[in-house]
Amino acid sequence: MESYAKGETEPALLEETIGVNLERTVAEFPHREALVECATGTRWTWQQLYRDVELLARGLIAAGIEKGDRVGVWSPNNARWTITQYAAANIGAILVNVNPSYRTHEFSYAMNQSGTKLLVAASSFKTSDYRAMVEETAAQNPTLERVVYLDTDDWDELIAGGEPLDADAMNRRMYALEPNEPINIQYTSGTTGYPKGATLSHRNILNNGYFTTELIGFTEQDRICIPVPFYHCFGMVMANLGCTSHGATMVIPAPGFDPGLTLDAIEQERCTAVYGVPTMFIAMQHHPSFTERDLSSLRTGIMAGSVCPVEVMKRCVNEMHMEAASIAYGMTETSPVSCQTRADDDLERRTASIGRVHPHVEIKIVDPATGETVERGQPGEFCTRGYSVMLGYWDEPDKTAEAIDADGWMHTGDLAEMREDGYCNIVGRIKDMVIRGGENIYPREIEEFLYGHPDIEDVQVIGVPDEKYGEELCAWIKLRDGAETLDADGVRAFCDGRLAHYKIPRYVMLVDEFPMTVTGKIRKVQMREESAAKLGLTGTGHGRGGATAGTS
Repeated sequence: MESYAKGETEPALLEETIGVNLERTVAEFPHREALVECATGTRWTWQQLYRDVELLARGLIAAGIEKGDRVGVWSPNNARWTITQYAAANIGAILVNVNPSYRTHEFSYAMNQSGTKLLVAASSFKTSDYRAMVEETAAQNPTLERVVYLDTDDWDELIAGGEPLDADAMNRRMYALEPNEPINIQYTSGTTGYPKGATLSHRNILNNGYFTTELIGFTEQDRICIPVPFYHCFGMVMANLGCTSHGATMVIPAPGFDPGLTLDAIEQERCTAVYGVPTMFIAMQHHPSFTERDLSSLRTGIMAGSVCPVEVMKRCVNEMHMEAASIAYGMTETSPVSCQTRADDDLERRTASIGRVHPHVEIKIVDPATGETVERGQPGEFCTRGYSVMLGYWDEPDKTAEAIDADGWMHTGDLAEMREDGYCNIVGRIKDMVIRGGENIYPREIEEFLYGHPDIEDVQVIGVPDEKYGEELCAWIKLRDGAETLDADGVRAFCDGRLAHYKIPRYVMLVDEFPMTVTGKIRKVQMREESAAKLGLTGTGHGRGGATAGTS
């Protein structure tokens, strides 16, 4: 059987804009709790949230923001980020998500490439002085006319500017919008060169948020803890739009991820769901107070961002009460989710796969060299087609054509296998595969095996240059607290007789943390560079880049 699958067609796609969908939710649940910001203790009902969205929308209109203008947001998670998201959508402005970890060079690129006209920004967060970076780059960003710091009087001044407008100012804009129009630009973290601005429509992200949460049984009774960043699809689509399309409550535990504060929010707000990348769940599960927490309100959640270690998922189910926890897989360019496990899947499917095809979406696994669909059980490139595929990369038609073929298939660059039952596994990146002496090695297989070592908390495997074989394997290992030290000989002894000799890492590096993007993606390119430098390695290698597959 071919590695092809098509998702369910019921319920039907939401053929409406984000604003119209939000308006329906507000009308249905006006007095239910919509949003909780734990850092300030502030709460909004749906009616109160919609009022704040409308006030900001009118402020943006008065500030000269027309349909199609780009409005940037550069901030860690907070309620005003969410309000900006919906206000921009309701007036047809295109929200430009700026990574909170960007510095001046990356920030200026995003502003110029998108042509952002107005920026909503935090003044600072941790080591990021956003105000100083905005001022330093002012001459480089000619399209940027106004900056509004959301934690200053700027915010109130922006809203006050819209007070003279009549009450229907937002609605006139909102009702004139179409679902297929662009509403969001998200910059994907490329391994080489500049990031590309994936351009997404109302239809793209509203439906993906709706179906992602539909598959974990969301209703207005649910309360989701959101430690994942809003600037990324995981936060603003799978969480925010998933909630607003069902009337569920959004709970913001903290501006940035903190395992203790996330556990506090789950416990105190009686959250029924929590989202996170695997490293977030690992951090929560290893928090000193984890075993003392009352997490009994949880029933579900989603893990995405990279492939989930089996043992971590088992602890989510058994110790965090997330019996209906789901694994999701996708990429920014596909809004993001293409595959997801179902709430009623058995434990094997929910710990050993990325799920099956999403509703209203097609997927196939193809031979990267020929483009032919491979048989089930054979590895190949994961491709997807349907409503979720982006409109394109902002102002980059050539790069869009490289990613989306003439038949509408998005080529992800991820290596996957489709099982006989239609469930899929990610085995790596096309660029991430290690070729050692002619043998193709998928690091994910070795990582999953090493997770079984009693002293290993987390592990990442990469290829490093080697004069003889082209590439050799290097394992970066984080040890459990109290574990004995572990060297290459110890790893070799654990693998001996259980893995083929060429799959056994030659090098072992003990580390306290892995280099990561703000969304929890492992930066394997950086790991390769650091490993080669520390080990004094030279060789041809294969110049292979890319991050572990998952929601990007």
